[in-house]
Amino acid sequence: MVAKKPRVVVVGAGVAGLAAARRLCGAGADRFEVAIVEAGARAGGRVLTSEFAGRRVEMGATWVQGVDGSPVHALARDAGALGLGWGGKDDDGVDAAAVLPYERMDGFPDRVLTVAEGGEVVDADRVAGPVEELYRGMMEAARAGEAAGSGGVEEYLRRGLRAYQAARPAPAVAAGEANKELEEVEEALLAMHINRERTDTSADDLGDLDLAAEGEYRDFPGEHVTIPGGYSRVVEHLVAALLPGTVRFGLRLRRLDWGEAPVRLHFADGAPAITADHVILTVSLGVLKASLGGKDASAAGAIAFDPPLPQFKREAVARLGFGVVNKLFMEVEPAEEPEPEGGGGGQPPEFPFLHMAFCGHVAKIPWWMRGTESICPVHAGSRVALAWFAGREAAHLESLPDDEVIRGVNATLDSFLPAPPRWRVKRVKRSGWATDPLFLGSYSYVAVGSSGEDLDAMAEPLPRGPSAADDRAPPPPRVLFAGEATHRTHYSTTHAAYLSGVREAERLLLHYR
Repeated sequence: MVAKKPRVVVVGAGVAGLAAARRLCGAGADRFEVAIVEAGARAGGRVLTSEFAGRRVEMGATWVQGVDGSPVHALARDAGALGLGWGGKDDDGVDAAAVLPYERMDGFPDRVLTVAEGGEVVDADRVAGPVEELYRGMMEAARAGEAAGSGGVEEYLRRGLRAYQAARPAPAVAAGEANKELEEVEEALLAMHINRERTDTSADDLGDLDLAAEGEYRDFPGEHVTIPGGYSRVVEHLVAALLPGTVRFGLRLRRLDWGEAPVRLHFADGAPAITADHVILTVSLGVLKASLGGKDASAAGAIAFDPPLPQFKREAVARLGFGVVNKLFMEVEPAEEPEPEGGGGGQPPEFPFLHMAFCGHVAKIPWWMRGTESICPVHAGSRVALAWFAGREAAHLESLPDDEVIRGVNATLDSFLPAPPRWRVKRVKRSGWATDPLFLGSYSYVAVGSSGEDLDAMAEPLPRGPSAADDRAPPPPRVLFAGEATHRTHYSTTHAAYLSGVREAERLLLHYR
């Protein structure tokens, strides 16, 4: 008689779910029966590579946060997505991963143009540079666990700026007004860097980003890079490792009955329910937050749990932060191509790497544009520019028609780049993670009042095992949790998604050892 293989259903075909399924399937075809149910029509979750105006762009995950020892970078290498030396060739013998120019293909720019609202260029060496150095130094101290104080990150940064300004020699009476104007610009520069930190962390308000928890977050060593062939190549590589038919699309989980074995999964739109010995749940923290209504959860994207999630899990879900970050891509062009000096051909103008210090003076600039740090070309010389938005500005951006977005960006460019060539936006492309019911946001952060212990609680399977002091054997895990919001040190990244998926697969392998 052939023993029945344990049936594992993975909910979600993002990086976490695919990593878990690949590890389980790789343990041997005789070990588990594995299926992935995915609510959408594609694999990848918050990884989505696209094209815009002849450029490869990432609508979701963009960076590999450190390459040394990074499993995601290794997957990109194995997928042939790192460009020359790794990829295949197209029909013309050109490296396939390098056909399209891509985001940050030339790394970070050495110099940026920092401009105050109204068009005055901020002195890079005397004003903008020192404030950036202050900001970077303070955030490095926070992530090294060396920051003084507690509470939120924003007050920590503003406290540092006040100390920096107070350390300047007291101005003479005649210079007092100039010093006041300088301090206003410095405060606008810090607000610009705060906008950057908001998009890095997804926190709508940096006052809600826990300062102490910053000391637990870790990148992998080495440089931060984008993927020449696109992040979606990593997803395709993970899917290719699975048997055909493992991923089933269009199955949106609406209720999970997990009180006894087998676990029963109920789906939307009348799809037949299925049962499993184990479920690996990889839905976003945003979906779990929407599901806190309990057994009768009815919010968009919510899952009803029967029985409801236990108190420790509900509290962790509620306390952790989960925000939205959106990217706005713009194809830009000069309103009039300038005549080259001396006639004849000349170099076309290049859109600058523009950092914007909003001082609140120009009424035509819409409020939501004031939430971005910069408008920069996706690589040097490109006429595709990118702005990042977080929180309420990111969510509002999703509600606007394209023509209103274009008007808002053009008004901003008129203020910050008033000299010829005056730049205009031809068309835009943007992400929309806040209103997507499959995600309801972008990624997690540790909010004030939360801690790394909540990330650990997110990773605990159900039913919960005995305490460390109890020597009873833990119960078989029926519902396991993976995803970026379940990893204590790499949360918010694809590293966390991948590592957590492997972790839960290993948990099942250990259970059946």
